[in-house]
Amino acid sequence: MRELLEKTVARFNEKARTDEKLRSELAGVERKVLLDLKDGTMYNFLLKDAHVDGVHDGTVDSPDITIIADRGTLEALFKREIGPMKAIALQKLKVRASIEDMLRLRKFF
Repeated sequence: MRELLEKTVARFNEKARTDEKLRSELAGVERKVLLDLKDGTMYNFLLKDAHVDGVHDGTVDSPDITIIADRGTLEALFKREIGPMKAIALQKLKVRASIEDMLRLRKFF
């Protein structure tokens, strides 16, 4: 899972680096994100100024965005086998975030 997360972060960072519109949308944005897998594994990362600093093990204090899912659902999301809205509708994915952050999160998948 960690390897897949790191590849997804690298893909996002490259897109943010080369996509002026995305970069300007995320300029000045700082969000702590927690990925909470149903098996108890947790990862976190910081999105700051259109860049994710890397994937870290464990929890983070006061996350702005919390994503709760099982490993299979996250893998399907990152491989683009399922979309985030469908995963939410099927109750395989839960996201705790503001509406604004949920809209931003779509850019990650």
